[in-house]
Amino acid sequence: MLSLKNVSFFQAGIGILANASLLVFHIITRHNFHRPRPTDITICQLAFVHLVMLLIKLDISFANMFISLDFPIELKCKIFFYLSRVMRGLSMSTTCLLSIIQVITISPNSYLSRFKPKLTKHVLIAFSCIWSLNLCSNSILVIYTVAHSNRTNLLNVSKYCSLSSMNSVIKKLFFMLGLSQSAFFVGLMLLSSMYMVIFLCSHQRKSEYLHSMSISPRISPAKRATHTVLVLVSFFVIMYCVDITISSFSTVLWKYDPVVLDIQSLVGNVYASVSPLVLISSDKRIIDILKKT
Repeated sequence: MLSLKNVSFFQAGIGILANASLLVFHIITRHNFHRPRPTDITICQLAFVHLVMLLIKLDISFANMFISLDFPIELKCKIFFYLSRVMRGLSMSTTCLLSIIQVITISPNSYLSRFKPKLTKHVLIAFSCIWSLNLCSNSILVIYTVAHSNRTNLLNVSKYCSLSSMNSVIKKLFFMLGLSQSAFFVGLMLLSSMYMVIFLCSHQRKSEYLHSMSISPRISPAKRATHTVLVLVSFFVIMYCVDITISSFSTVLWKYDPVVLDIQSLVGNVYASVSPLVLISSDKRIIDILKKT
C-alpha cells in the first residue's frame, strides 16, 4: 500500500515537471518562431489541464491555499473533486481536438481543407465549447460531494471525500450524460486515428516509391506530427478503457477498496504524466532549444 502511494506521488511529480516544461518550451518557441503551428495552443491547454490534474493529485498547492484561507473541509472536497472531474473531461476533449486539428492540417484538397485558413479562430471557439460543456456537465457533483462521515451510503472517491447516494433517476441521467459525452469524444478520436493511419500508409507508399527511384525520402514534419498525435490518441484510449473498467466495477459495488482507489488514481494519471514527455521528445523545435542550452 505504501509503495503504491509512493509510486503514485513519484508519477505525479514527474508529470508536473514535464507539463510545466512543455508549457515553458511552447512559450519560448512561440517567441522564436513567427508562424506557430495550429496545434501549439491546443498542446498548451493540454499541458495546463494535466498540470492542474496532477497538482490536485499531490494536494500540495491547493491544500495550502485552502488551509490559509480557513476553508471548511466539505467545501474543499466539493472544489477538489469538481475540478478533478472537469480536468479529466478537458483532457479527453482536448486530446480529441488535437487529433481533429491534425487531421485538418494534413488533409489534401477536400471538405476539411476549408477550415485551414481560419483554423486558429475555430480552435478558440472549440475551446469555449469544451470548457462550457465540462464545467456544466460536472456541476451536479458539487451537490453530492461530501466529506467523510459515519454514514454508510457513501461512495469514497478520495482520501477525505465521498459521493452521497443519488436519486435513481438523477443517477441514470448523470450516467447517460457521461457515457454519451465519452462515446462522442472517443468515437471522434477513433475516426481521426483511422484517417491518420490511412495518411501514414499512403505516405509510406510514396516513400517506398521515391526510394525505388533512388531518391532519398525525408520524414516530413506533417508525418512526424501525425505519428505523435496518433501515439497520444492510442495511448489515451487504452488508458481510458482501463480506468473506466476499474471505475465501473467500483461504482457498481458502491464501495471503494483503498487499494482499488490507489490503483485507479495511478492509472488515471498515467496519460497526464506520459503525454508531455512524448510531445517534448517529438518536437524538433524543443529539441533544438535543448541542444543550444
